[in-house]
Amino acid sequence: MLHGWIILDKPRGLGSTTAVSAVKRLLREAREPKTKVGHGGTLDPLASGVLPIALGEATKLAGRMLDATKTYDFTIRLGEETDTLDAEGKVVATSEVRPTLEQIEGVLPRFTGKIEQLPPVYSALKIDGKPAYARARAGEQVEVKCRRVTVSQLLLRRPREGGAPAEHEEGPGSRFRGNDEGIDQITLSATVSKGTYIRSLARDIARALGTVGHVSYLRRTSAGPFTLEQAISLDFLGEAAKARRIDGAVVPLETALVDIPALPVTPGQAQLLRHGQRLAGFPATPGLSLATSEGTPVALVEALADGLKVVRGFNLLDVAE
Repeated sequence: MLHGWIILDKPRGLGSTTAVSAVKRLLREAREPKTKVGHGGTLDPLASGVLPIALGEATKLAGRMLDATKTYDFTIRLGEETDTLDAEGKVVATSEVRPTLEQIEGVLPRFTGKIEQLPPVYSALKIDGKPAYARARAGEQVEVKCRRVTVSQLLLRRPREGGAPAEHEEGPGSRFRGNDEGIDQITLSATVSKGTYIRSLARDIARALGTVGHVSYLRRTSAGPFTLEQAISLDFLGEAAKARRIDGAVVPLETALVDIPALPVTPGQAQLLRHGQRLAGFPATPGLSLATSEGTPVALVEALADGLKVVRGFNLLDVAE
């Protein structure tokens, strides 16, 4: 059974749940044993990029991926704001104001660090048990609350730094486009905390510039430790499935825990941890560690004053054997 991560380069137009279903289908085609499959953080259908798909015991770490820092490239089309804050929505406000480069560079620091953000009405946030987008589509008046999020880095991208994929381009320099009257399209790179809405960030930046805007292009370039360099397409995964080599596309479970130190334990200690027992008197640095036995992950453990406590155990005996 496979235990680990498939780092999918999700195409635009595909929902995260649909992507998980596609991976399940390819696992069946590859004649792999039935296993749990989940994703480590929803990515909007209109966005492309890094979507970690957890297999087997790695699904126990999906919650950690939800909390992970993520990085996005996104383009703001200035002059039109839509109800969904992206290119799919209905235009609800327009403006003839176009900022200068100096004005854009001047407002970006205001959106770096801890900021207050109002999530989009069209979002998956639950309001009395029902997603906000479902209420909005039903014509209900939706009220969402501000939340505090962190934008650790926000950079203005220049044309020479590359552009969106060809199907999203609108001519040379499409990531930073303007004329003598000002700039009408900009692309930024943002590193953000859990719960940050890029569509809201784009809306607020545009408004701070004295105009309005919406997201016309969105690509996730990293999620936690996973980046586009590791990501593969569904077509690539399909070819691997046909060749019965899908295991070659799976990265190890512990790759999601690169920020946590490994802690070697003996086979006897590993057996106790697998049964959820505490290891008394075990010398370890306070905090979380990944207990391993002969290179195989055993459990995510926390070092306390009275020993090691199991936070999350992994059933990988078949790997060890």
